[in-house]
Amino acid sequence: MSVKKACRGALIVLEGCDRVGKTTQAKLLVESLKNNGKPAQLMNFPDRTTAIGKMLDQYLKQSQELDDHAVHLLFSANRWECVSSMEKLLQEGTTLVVDRYSDSGIAFSAAKGLPVSWCAASDSGLPRPDLVLFLTLGGTELSSRGGYGQERYEEDSFQQRVMRNYNELKRDYWNVVNADEKSVEQLHSELLPLVTSAVAAAEDKPLLTLDWPKADNPET
Repeated sequence: MSVKKACRGALIVLEGCDRVGKTTQAKLLVESLKNNGKPAQLMNFPDRTTAIGKMLDQYLKQSQELDDHAVHLLFSANRWECVSSMEKLLQEGTTLVVDRYSDSGIAFSAAKGLPVSWCAASDSGLPRPDLVLFLTLGGTELSSRGGYGQERYEEDSFQQRVMRNYNELKRDYWNVVNADEKSVEQLHSELLPLVTSAVAAAEDKPLLTLDWPKADNPET
């Protein structure tokens, strides 16, 4: 008797500037998927629990200074050290909802003046998302969010450069969602159908890898 192969889980990524609501929405999406009988797990990058992640945590809290090139490679290494477990979970049928991924690394590092092509190179070969939900929020509302300004990079002009870089990185598996003047519940109700469709579409498709086009047009 043949054994049916488990359907693959989807790799869902939430991106956007700091304090746009990604973490809250990622948690809600995982909860809703589980309630609907779909195995799902939340992941956050940087993963601050690893040895590399602890270094990044100190850097983001501005208690440690590092060269911009080194910081970028540490963020990338933080993703690479999770690849084996990510691939295993996805192939076993678990959908991963990820709060930040490679696009964040590129957009933020390019905003500091590093070449986009150099930033992208270290992430080439990582699992490619099935869906990127890019959340946008007006600058005034963004800076009024609780906790804004407590970590490195949470500064308006820098966030604007990051946003422009994100716009250069958009690909066909992105979905841009305006979070302005929406409650947590309203935004979740808008995101969930997009995620549900992506999970269904990924079931019988192979897991692809990131292959970045060569580009060099950062907003610095």
